[in-house]
Amino acid sequence: MNNKSSDKCNTSLKKNDSVVVINGAFKGKRGKVLKIIKDSGHVVVEGINKRNKYIRPSQEHPQGGLINTEFPIHISNVMCFCDRCKKGVRIGVEVKEKSKSRICSKCGKSIDK
Repeated sequence: MNNKSSDKCNTSLKKNDSVVVINGAFKGKRGKVLKIIKDSGHVVVEGINKRNKYIRPSQEHPQGGLINTEFPIHISNVMCFCDRCKKGVRIGVEVKEKSKSRICSKCGKSIDK
């Protein structure tokens, strides 16, 4: 039995959120979310998990060669970064008159800008 429905990721992170890595080789590093891959539960964070990727010659890269790019890390290894608390925090939801906003669970500051 292959149940693929459990692979879908339900996250409160969004593109351009500031995050901190909490586990792995890049623990403690901060960056901005560039892309969220919900099918596999991964995120691409700016400046984190950079690797060399070999590319074949194309019209964009006539010589082919080597490019240095960010690779995905699992979403469970990052936490949203709060500017007021200066650390990774969990995200809560505050409902005000038919609108939802994401807030820091520690200090209550709004994460949405």
